[in-house]
Amino acid sequence: MKKYRVGVIGATGMVGQRFVTLLENHPWFQLTAVAASARSAGKTYEEAISGRWLLKTPCPEEAKQLTVLDAADVEKVAAQVDFVFCAISASKEETRRLEEAYAKAETPVVSNNSACRGVADVPMLIPEINHAHTAVIAAQRKRLGTERGFIAVKPNCSIQSYVPALTPLLSFGIEKISVCTYQAISGAGKTFETFPEIIDNVIPYIGGEEEKSEQEPLKIWGSLSADGSAVIPAQTPVISAQCLRVPASDGHMAAVSVSFARKPEFQQMLDAWANWKTLPQELELPSAPTPFVQYMTEDNRPQTKLDRDFERGMGVSVGRLRPDRIFDWRFVCLSHNTLRGAAGGGVLSAELLCAQNYIQHKD
Repeated sequence: MKKYRVGVIGATGMVGQRFVTLLENHPWFQLTAVAASARSAGKTYEEAISGRWLLKTPCPEEAKQLTVLDAADVEKVAAQVDFVFCAISASKEETRRLEEAYAKAETPVVSNNSACRGVADVPMLIPEINHAHTAVIAAQRKRLGTERGFIAVKPNCSIQSYVPALTPLLSFGIEKISVCTYQAISGAGKTFETFPEIIDNVIPYIGGEEEKSEQEPLKIWGSLSADGSAVIPAQTPVISAQCLRVPASDGHMAAVSVSFARKPEFQQMLDAWANWKTLPQELELPSAPTPFVQYMTEDNRPQTKLDRDFERGMGVSVGRLRPDRIFDWRFVCLSHNTLRGAAGGGVLSAELLCAQNYIQHKD
């Protein structure tokens, strides 16, 4: 098949670097442009990331000699790509302005950023869960005055450990959720070398994270308005979240307690996870994990170091299902935060949008 030409905006940061590595040898996508701030523009990508490469995976050879473009030069970048991934570090106002500029330049944007997550006509995608929300793109294009351009976003990285585990259980009438997440330092774009204060330490605060953890699942579980112009967040369940930064390099873990209107049996919950059928797997999208969710029976699993790479880091691991004395059930979840939670989730979303014909070749 003819490959889509892809750009990465914010290519020098940790998530941008992860996008670059995931595009190497991708069967559908070809990296044709990398862009960053003006201070990196004009350098080769190899020069721009010299001394700043944050991943264990080496920089792909095909990316090294690309000339870094100025992300603010929208027309120049847009001329070289069919769509872009966006992972810039900027204020929400600056990020939204830039992403809308690319969309108005008729270049679809698949964003890792939070700036547009709360916009009603911007789909916030976990492709296995709410692929139908892409239908709102028609209304967004009307608002922006575009034919091809639009913005789609992926949600907060931490909710992608536990929202997938809860979704197959919604049919039992989930009423209340209490979740505590234990989040790796790469979620802050850090390594142990750049974040020495986390060693032998836990920090009980991640700015804005608890609000995102309580609100974003409701948009994921929401529905389209009658006229298709907006995603209406669900009103229930009630979610209470605490978010801690822990000394792990990668992998976000969540300890979840949940109450149901119709309490399921232990085996019913295992069956719900085991039998969940989702569209990306049916479409055989290149980045789709099979299975999406696994239940681990060992008392001490999942573990961050052992299990974060399940299904190339795109799967979710669940374990320690047991009764809860206040809620009905409790369990532990784990996902890889820069793969499923960030760049990998973005790549899977782009694959879905291509399969649904929202992203098209420009020529």
